[in-house]
Amino acid sequence: MAVYTEVGEAELSAFLTRYDMGRLLSYKGIAEGVENSNFLLRSEGGTFILTLYEKRVNRADLPFFVGLMEHLAGKGLSCPLPVQPREGDALGELAGRPAALFTFLEGMWSRRPTADQCGAVGKAMAGMHLAAADFPLQRANSLSVDAWRPLLDACGDDADRVEAGLRAEIAAELTELEADWPADLPQGVIHADLFPDNVFFLQGNLSGLIDFYFACNDILAYDLAICLCAWCFEQDGAFNVTKGRALIEGYQSVRPLNAAEREALPILARGASVRFLLTRLYDWINTPADSFVTKKDPKEYLRKSRFHRQVRSLADYGVTMDSRTA
Repeated sequence: MAVYTEVGEAELSAFLTRYDMGRLLSYKGIAEGVENSNFLLRSEGGTFILTLYEKRVNRADLPFFVGLMEHLAGKGLSCPLPVQPREGDALGELAGRPAALFTFLEGMWSRRPTADQCGAVGKAMAGMHLAAADFPLQRANSLSVDAWRPLLDACGDDADRVEAGLRAEIAAELTELEADWPADLPQGVIHADLFPDNVFFLQGNLSGLIDFYFACNDILAYDLAICLCAWCFEQDGAFNVTKGRALIEGYQSVRPLNAAEREALPILARGASVRFLLTRLYDWINTPADSFVTKKDPKEYLRKSRFHRQVRSLADYGVTMDSRTA
């Protein structure tokens, strides 16, 4: 469930008096997502999403997240737009949590992405990177390469309960990543979590991007590497080169990668797979059994990490010489 904080009708109605949205007609929790409490609201003024920011989200980061969505929407990118109250800023307080109201984005996410959808995601991500180039706020990536070894240390020997020898395997991979992580690639605002459930499609077309609560400043091509992990593997664990090619070519059709970015993409993908392996591993070990947070199997990203370690060229991602030409 993505509802960690329950909201009563009376306190919700009082909160909504800040907005010109008419009388509340109905509301219900949304049973997806892992970071915040989300509700679907229907009022006389339309349909909205209410988000309550839970303890896993730093309050100090909220102006960055909300401001980024406002900025991107202003540039024409389809994403939830914070609803402005009559007085004050978009962030309020509800049930002891920071809260904001957002416009409702039509569409559904794809549980089995197609190659065409991968291409559309590549284009949308590149468009987001360009649109955010002049966003004035900054937020460091708290889950970049410097954070990975502390996560492994926090898992301790319990990592080997997931798979024998896992701690040593990850430690060896981190040693290589820390030594070889690229330092001079183009940077900007990245989504950092553009998984299929954060991309909506409507009538075959991409209708928008959601859930910007990991967004930060980092290597732009790292965002593409995350999508290679999230979009291009089949349910049996095999990498789909057709989807990989569509994703990368879609991205390059809007923002061509330079030679250094193309060369670095395999190690960026190794890092992306380890990042999600470690956060899943940490939650798997440290989240109580009765917690509301849904634990995800870290072995999925262990398999992806092992695949990316074997990549020797972009051809392994389905990219030909022609498609690499920027």
